[in-house]
Amino acid sequence: MVLLQLLMAALVGLAFLTQGVRDAIAASAGATIVALGTALLAARTFSGLGGGGMTVGHMLSGMVLKWIVIGGGLIMILGQYKLPPLAAITGLVAAYAINLLAFRFKG
Repeated sequence: MVLLQLLMAALVGLAFLTQGVRDAIAASAGATIVALGTALLAARTFSGLGGGGMTVGHMLSGMVLKWIVIGGGLIMILGQYKLPPLAAITGLVAAYAINLLAFRFKG
């Protein structure tokens, strides 16, 4: 899933390259922070062995960390680097669309 999200980051970046370099960077960065958050969630969820309660705890803490990474990444993209918001949010949504497609075609 993470590799597909990174591929989407490259595709969205190429699509926004027609608008300019800053838009392409913003779109790629928006999708990349989703891939980074997903990788962090997976690493946290599947770390160590334990019972069901421990696994659920790892998954919940991984989800919180994922949202911290995504929120912090958006703050950096939009606030610190002042990149175009439409491109960044489009990249973010495109990377999340990979989640929907992956769960739709899981067979």
